[in-house]
Amino acid sequence: MALDIKVPELSESVADATVAEWTKQVGDRVKAGDVLVILETDKVSVEVAAEADGVLAAINAPAGSDVKAKQVIGSLEASGAVVAPVAAAPAPQVTAPAPQAAASATPVAQRVAAAHNVDVSQVPAASGKVTKADVENYVAAQSAPPAPAAKVAPQPAPVAPAGFTVNLAAGRREERIRLTRRRQTIAKRLIEAQSTAAFVKAVIGALKAFPVVNAEMQGTELIMKHYYDIGIAIGAEDGLVVPVLRDADKLSFAGIEQQIKDYAGQVKAGTLPLEALMGGTFTITNGGVFGSMMSTPILNPPQVGILGLHAIKERPVVVDGQIVIRPMMYTALTY
Repeated sequence: MALDIKVPELSESVADATVAEWTKQVGDRVKAGDVLVILETDKVSVEVAAEADGVLAAINAPAGSDVKAKQVIGSLEASGAVVAPVAAAPAPQVTAPAPQAAASATPVAQRVAAAHNVDVSQVPAASGKVTKADVENYVAAQSAPPAPAAKVAPQPAPVAPAGFTVNLAAGRREERIRLTRRRQTIAKRLIEAQSTAAFVKAVIGALKAFPVVNAEMQGTELIMKHYYDIGIAIGAEDGLVVPVLRDADKLSFAGIEQQIKDYAGQVKAGTLPLEALMGGTFTITNGGVFGSMMSTPILNPPQVGILGLHAIKERPVVVDGQIVIRPMMYTALTY
């Protein structure tokens, strides 16, 4: 039985997609859930998986093709019949294992070695593979100071430079690892998530007071929404995406902050699900993280309102007859 492979339903703001890559070829056997093709939109990447076990029978839209929602881009023969069988290469006859030039390293050991700027091939392995413990022992040995030739005055506890481990006392070690640019950005975004969470709570209170702003235009009718699905604009490599906090009025500060952090991580990794972009009753965008002092945010249709936040700067203001410095920020509502 042949099954159509279709482009999934896209979000309101995404009209079409591009076929980025077919991960399987015609004639390949696949299992239900295997990713067949990866589609790219201007917002996210979308993986289309096999709905049943079988064989990929046809590809109607090769890589680079522009496609639309629900378009048939291929077919899957669910009966398991082979469309174009390929003979497997015979297994080579091996009389003895080839000698191994050097011990392999585990993925964890590779990450630890990279953090310490260590060539993992130089690390001796206690067993067949270089482990995290092997790398740590190697780093500790390399950074250990040479034995003094004579008694010297007591020195203060050493401060580990970035990327090295020092022994402070028996059984006590400290490790200082320089943050990568990516981790520095993540740390900055966590602080931004905290401030954005506070604005989400404030916006919900305002929307309850002025419910007409939490609405949607449909032709000649205004649809009033009595729930609060708040879109949060997040910067991506190719522009902004707006994932939605569902029922944000029912979330705590911590819940809102965690959801924003999760979305930011998914945007960074390119794993944001398409359904996260659908719907939304009102949007918040924070141009202040890019240094913007004032701007006019663009509406996210079919919503009728969007709030723009801007950079917080110190300004001279008059308080009780005195000129004092206070942090101030402009906000802008487009409706």
